[in-house]
Amino acid sequence: MMKIATWNVNGLRARQGQFLDWLTTERPDVVCLQEIKASIDQLPFELRDVEGYWSRWHGDKGYSGVGLLVSKALVPDEPAFSHPAFDFEQRIVCTDLPSAAGGARVASVYVPNGGKDYEAKLRFLDALDIWALDAATAPRALIVCGDLNVARTDRDIHPKERKPNQIGARPDERALIERLLSRGLVDIGRTLDPDNDTLFTWWPPWRSMRQKNIGWRIDYVIASAALASRARTSVVQRETGTSDHAPVIVTLDR
Repeated sequence: MMKIATWNVNGLRARQGQFLDWLTTERPDVVCLQEIKASIDQLPFELRDVEGYWSRWHGDKGYSGVGLLVSKALVPDEPAFSHPAFDFEQRIVCTDLPSAAGGARVASVYVPNGGKDYEAKLRFLDALDIWALDAATAPRALIVCGDLNVARTDRDIHPKERKPNQIGARPDERALIERLLSRGLVDIGRTLDPDNDTLFTWWPPWRSMRQKNIGWRIDYVIASAALASRARTSVVQRETGTSDHAPVIVTLDR
C-alpha cells in the first residue's frame, strides 16, 4: 500500500511534538502540510531534517506556508521540489515521484481563505485549475493534497454552520473546485464515503465544536482517476492534535 497524508497543522512549531509523534506512528509515504507558519531558519533541527524523509519547507515568518515530505523508503534518491509560477504567500510546493514510486506529481496546497481578499482566492483557484489542466496532459498521475478552503456542497458543512453567501461555500469558488475536478481528478474522501453527512476536517476553535463534530470538509486528497481507483481507505483523524484541522490519510494500492 501507499499512504498519503495531508494536514493543516496551524503552526508547525506549536505542534512540533504532536507532528513528530504522529509521523512516527503513521509513517506516511507522502506528507503534505499547510499553514506551517515558519521559514526554514525558524524550524528546529528535528523539523528541518526529519529522519527518514526528504523534505521541502516553503514558509515565511508566521503566516501561511506549506511543506512536503517524501519517505526515503519510497524514494531513495532526493527528489526535486518546485513551486508553480502562480504561487504567492508560500502556498504550493510540488514534486514528481519517480516511476518506481508510482510516477505521480504531488502538490501540497493551501488555498487562501478569502476573508481579506476574496478575489485573490478566486485567482489562485483559477491558476491552480490551469496548472492542473497542464499537468493532466502529461503522462503522469496528479495528486493534489491540502486545505482548499472550499466546501464542495452544503453536505460538507454541518447544518449549524451553514449561512447565506458565506466565504468557503459561494457558487463561484465551488464552481472552480468542480472545474478542477473535471480535469480527470477525483475527490477520494467523498468518493469512498459518498453518503456521510458528518464527514468534516475543520472545526471552529470554540464552544467544543470539534468534540461535537460541527465543522466543514475543506481538506482534500484529489487524484487522477486511474490512481484514485486504487484508493482503499480515506480517514479523517478527528482526535489527533490540537490544530483546528485534522489529518486526512488515504491509502492506495501501489
